[in-house]
Amino acid sequence: MAGTDWLPRTRDARLAMASTWWDVLSQKGIPWGVIEQPEVVSFAQQILAANTANNAARESPGDRVLIARANEALKPVVAFMRVLNRRFLARGLKDSDRISLGLRPRDIIRTPHIEVTEVVEFELRLRNIREVLVNFWIKGATHRAKPTGYDGAVIIWAILPAAPTSIDELTSHTMASRTPHALTFTEAERGQTVYIALSWQNERGNIGEWSDIQSAVIP
Repeated sequence: MAGTDWLPRTRDARLAMASTWWDVLSQKGIPWGVIEQPEVVSFAQQILAANTANNAARESPGDRVLIARANEALKPVVAFMRVLNRRFLARGLKDSDRISLGLRPRDIIRTPHIEVTEVVEFELRLRNIREVLVNFWIKGATHRAKPTGYDGAVIIWAILPAAPTSIDELTSHTMASRTPHALTFTEAERGQTVYIALSWQNERGNIGEWSDIQSAVIP
């Protein structure tokens, strides 16, 4: 991720943030309208599993298997936190609420490109096995350059048995600073359908309108 990503970079820091979020959301998340009770329970279980795997990896720092397990256990925690953050943005949480979650207050100073007005247009191509190529550009533009001063395009995706009804179902996430960007999948995921959407992100970390969702069968 680019340096503007709101998530900490290390496993320990991400788990500490996740625990803080659960403490706050278990009390305020439902009144805020950003989480439902089954999700509160599921989030707690994900954090517990990730903490258990992380503790095991910390006790044996040279064990690559334990490190891989810790990284894998953290993935659903991070994916759900990204879903939640999009809900926070949609709900427009107060600065005091954002601070309680360890997030920066909203920047209300008007500066160039604080708002993302551009929309992403993209196409999907199959290049190699286990690879989907995302070729993107500014909607309506004749060139393929990203908007000036932007980090690039946020790509979100998910492998699903049916077409999603909401952007929130696309839980995997990456930043693409250049086009085209290759998404790589596993052998076990070949033949399944991946659903993808994009949005521009400016250098302040703000994201714009999501594109339409497109799909491809993983080769």
